[in-house]
Amino acid sequence: MGLLADENPRAGDNLPRAMTGEQGARRSRRRSRERTTPAVAQVPWKQPFRSFEPTELASKDQIEAIHQTSLTIMRDLGIKFLDAETREILLATGGVKVEDEVVFFEPGFVEESIKTAPSEFTFHAPNPERDLVMGGNSVAFGAVASAPNVSDEAGGRRAGSRADFQKLIKLGHSINTVHMWPGYPVEPIDVHASVRHLDAAYDFLTLSDLALHAYSLGRVKNQDGLEMIKIVRQIDEETLQEEPSLWTIVNANSPLVFDAPMTQGMIEFASRNQIVCVTPFTLMGAMAPVTPAGAISQHNAEALAGIVLTQVVRPGAPVIYGGFTSNVDMQSGAPAFGTPEAMQTTIVTGQLTRRYGVPYRSSGVNAANAIDAQAAYESVFSLWGAVMGGAHILVHAVGWMEGGLRASFEKMVLDADLCAMVQTFLEPIDFTSDALALDAVQDVGHGGHFFGTPHTLERYRDAFYKPLISDWRNYETWEEAGKPEAKDRVTELVDTLLATYQAPEMDEAVHAELTEFVERRKAEGGVETDF
Repeated sequence: MGLLADENPRAGDNLPRAMTGEQGARRSRRRSRERTTPAVAQVPWKQPFRSFEPTELASKDQIEAIHQTSLTIMRDLGIKFLDAETREILLATGGVKVEDEVVFFEPGFVEESIKTAPSEFTFHAPNPERDLVMGGNSVAFGAVASAPNVSDEAGGRRAGSRADFQKLIKLGHSINTVHMWPGYPVEPIDVHASVRHLDAAYDFLTLSDLALHAYSLGRVKNQDGLEMIKIVRQIDEETLQEEPSLWTIVNANSPLVFDAPMTQGMIEFASRNQIVCVTPFTLMGAMAPVTPAGAISQHNAEALAGIVLTQVVRPGAPVIYGGFTSNVDMQSGAPAFGTPEAMQTTIVTGQLTRRYGVPYRSSGVNAANAIDAQAAYESVFSLWGAVMGGAHILVHAVGWMEGGLRASFEKMVLDADLCAMVQTFLEPIDFTSDALALDAVQDVGHGGHFFGTPHTLERYRDAFYKPLISDWRNYETWEEAGKPEAKDRVTELVDTLLATYQAPEMDEAVHAELTEFVERRKAEGGVETDF
């Protein structure tokens, strides 16, 4: 369980960014190499922004009906909070009643509490060049998270390990449409649970420089994660609380329950002005009503309860509304993803988040067991519903398989191509006089072609998106090449991206401080577990 130094290649000393005064003395910033390698041409790494208004499926009256139904659920049925401290914090506000473990929320209290949640904020990454805007018209894609299993073409399906965990980080870091980490891409189960969060955070912070996540599985793990991000960013507690630098995703135990470790993490993060994403996981017909409107109403009640808690702990703390409503197969009970009903709920949930004025997280998911047509079309449906519905964050955007039970190296690359297409789609169209191309049309006239015009020759190299995977050769040329299929290209790209991976630079003194912290916390035993 020790640090695997050979798995974390250092890349030389980092030159800190220029700063002034005391700030410059205490903060050593990271830089990134150019992540587009000659071997794999990609779109440049940058955060996309939506240039159009999101789609709406529900009327204002229908959105209000959902909102009022959610308030009724919160007032009359209540939300069960298993943590006594959480109940005490809410009870002290005077806006709730508590019976046993159930908290009953007054509608007016809910309405007033959520008003303090910020509509937009900056998520500070270990590398400031990877900082992200949360809210507004921003979009960010996150890698697959929390899968217990992993697969690739060579090794097949298997339980997660630290070696695979590290390889997935390297692959995600090498993909220019991965903007953040929403959790472990695969669970490294060969590392003991008492210290797993330490090794995992160390790997994230040394193998990548993207905005980072910590699981809310007990307050101490959250505290360790925050200390490690402070070391890498070389900031003090005051700066941490001014610059949100870590996020956590908290799932309600639907229906209508929040577990103790989750709300403990929410309290720790909100009290220190770090980002909490409240995400009920509701499946229509199983953990929520079978109808989309009913499922959204329950989901919304759970989400509002979590948002209220963050704002009670610290008004103005950054919080994200997480939407994750899909359905089950009513014949088998198995979860289904990328469905028409899930797309509907994604878009309507986006309308609710805009009513509340908080950033919105959705997911890019599928239920496929193989890299096949199902894996592609379900992922496209999830992706499209989220983007058109106004999601600011798309978790599991690359690599999710098997309903979340597996992270796939090949699926990461397939999804990277999809995300790059969407990122290109989100770029605003150029309507300048040059782009309108009247001169080119006049030059060609009737019945000609545009291949050789100056207008085309000046632009052809970068005129269109160049897909990573698609094969645009005609049939005869493709046949002569051996009839390669998309999966062959995907496997080739996985190998190439891993072979050309470059670790981000880190100041050696910072690396030493980070290593010392991890080894000290391990020597102290990490966190208590029940095994």
